[in-house]
Amino acid sequence: HVQLVESGGGSVQAGGSLNLSCIISGSLIGRNSFGWFRQAPGKEREGVAAIYVGGGKTHYSDSVRGRFTISQENANAKTTVHLQMNNLKLEDAAMYYCAAGSTPHPGLLFRLLRPENFASHDWGQGTQVTVS
Repeated sequence: HVQLVESGGGSVQAGGSLNLSCIISGSLIGRNSFGWFRQAPGKEREGVAAIYVGGGKTHYSDSVRGRFTISQENANAKTTVHLQMNNLKLEDAAMYYCAAGSTPHPGLLFRLLRPENFASHDWGQGTQVTVS
């Protein structure tokens, strides 16, 4: 199994920045991509960014493109996926989750902005982002 632990959330004023991290451990066999999602109260979970590990290809939702950056690094037998969030807006406030998944081709990475394309056991517990 894979374990995902998010951190880095907090409270920030509009226009500010946060850097979320997701430390991933365990077997990543069959998983070649990671995604960041968010869910605000009363709203459905939405994908904001995804990254294909093989070549570093990324994909963003329209609402965050140009403001958020997803990246990935490997160290000490663990994988960490970051989400750098700049120029935060009130509507960015939500619980943020990372997930591990796979895509058959990097050109299909956009599909990993859909939470239903991730197995239920490949999610972290989330980190809260508040924007005021």
